[in-house]
Amino acid sequence: MPELPEVESLRQMLWRSLSGRRFRRVTIRDSRLRRAVSGELAAAVAGRRIERISRRAKYLLLELAGDLVLLVHLGMSGSLTHRRANFAVTEFDSRHDHVEFELDDGSRLVYNDPRRFGLIKAVPRAELSSLSELKSLGPEPLSPQFSPAYLWRATRGRTAPIKNLLMDQRVVAGVGNIYASEILFRAAIRPTRRAGRITRSEAARIVTATEEILRQAIGCGGTTFRSYRDSRGQPGRFASLLRVYNREGKPCVKCAAIIRAVVLGGRSTYYCPRCQR
Repeated sequence: MPELPEVESLRQMLWRSLSGRRFRRVTIRDSRLRRAVSGELAAAVAGRRIERISRRAKYLLLELAGDLVLLVHLGMSGSLTHRRANFAVTEFDSRHDHVEFELDDGSRLVYNDPRRFGLIKAVPRAELSSLSELKSLGPEPLSPQFSPAYLWRATRGRTAPIKNLLMDQRVVAGVGNIYASEILFRAAIRPTRRAGRITRSEAARIVTATEEILRQAIGCGGTTFRSYRDSRGQPGRFASLLRVYNREGKPCVKCAAIIRAVVLGGRSTYYCPRCQR
């Protein structure tokens, strides 16, 4: 599933290529996503100019003229690509091009999603804060609100593993399975540790590692293992820099101990038994 770095790097790319563009028309080829795409979407969006593209957690927000916001979630396998005349479509099966936005310069913004877990809907800007998808989200991990003091307070009395807490979107928004494993490796904290046993200094290490890992991943365009592609149809490059994720049975890059895997919250979790305590 695309996580914060993938969505943020996608946001930056789309803003560079879509700034000031206007939607000419919208074609809904198949509305059967996680929640059905409204039949009113095309009429609501057509003719509106893209004034800003922002992000909240793993959601893209295309802010349109007239105080309308197009909310997009990529789900498990979705992509949002800006297709101009020279765009290579070989990576995409056109059967999964579910929604197409034609722009005023003749290019197309296409939502492709083989597994259909994504979400696209248009909402008035005034209703954003009350949306079920956004209203319970915790602070952004790259914001000042995600501080060592905040994280330490959030862990008090919690018996869940610290990795599960980092993936709880109500605690911090946008961190998923890949980056939680990498963050805890850099912070030298075992993912199975009870959150309530994290010390103040360890909370500070986690916050620092979170910023370092996420910014590095954003700079690499995110991580691609299977399906994720950016707005140009290209894969993310951070996979080559992963230190523990998906490396079970391989030597640790720091101490050469063998990387182990355990299942936490139904997700595979990777760690070094020597470096992480």
